Amino acid sequence: MAYDERLAEAIRTLVTGEPGLTEKKMFGGLAFLVGGNMAVAASGQGGLLVRVDPAESDELVASSNAEPMVMRGREMAGWLRVDPADNDEVRTWVERGVSYARSLPAKQ
Repeated sequence: MAYDERLAEAIRTLVTGEPGLTEKKMFGGLAFLVGGNMAVAASGQGGLLVRVDPAESDELVASSNAEPMVMRGREMAGWLRVDPADNDEVRTWVERGVSYARSLPAKQ
């Protein structure tokens, strides 16, 4: 499954102007990176892939429709899959991912 182009464009619109922003095809989707750290992606498996503080992962899964990202059979703390219901939810998750990526040291 290819990533959702409309979702990618919605993310792009929300992150335009973010310092240090780059786009990169990753994980079969289109990722948006801040300072070299992935913040959010239009996932090739559908929906969003969002990077969050690993300490908040369990709470976010319990209190929203987010699910842990599973890679090679293992849950990845700090990486969530989300199928946003509407534009407000897209905005909330994009802001969360960008905020967390911004808090990390920039990569060279």
